Amino acid sequence: MASLLRTNNIFKPSSRSFATAAHKQVASKSEPNTHFKITLRRSAIALGERKKETLVALGLHRRMQTVYHVHSPEAAGKILKVKELVEVENVPAKAVRSQSEQRKERKASRGYQVQGTKLGGLAWETS
Repeated sequence: MASLLRTNNIFKPSSRSFATAAHKQVASKSEPNTHFKITLRRSAIALGERKKETLVALGLHRRMQTVYHVHSPEAAGKILKVKELVEVENVPAKAVRSQSEQRKERKASRGYQVQGTKLGGLAWETS
């Protein structure tokens, strides 16, 4: 078991797994995690065809690409086949984002705002 360190009358976990387990328990009280958030972190270029096909079956084509899958034995099995290449998080249904939503979140702001223009009174803009 993880031992606890005592510092200034505050107990801190000395094991990372204990700390993450405590954090996950707090997060699970709000809403149940129903989806896997899968991000491809490493390339599969030098790996066999079976690993590449598994990544395609998961919907991963590029590094740093993120996809969401519902918790299922099939998805879990695919993840286990490529566990060295991907990062997986359990997320609630409200955290699931489509491709277009992810793209909008990544897009930078224009850096300026158009408040008015001198050309506002032109004939083609009034109709």
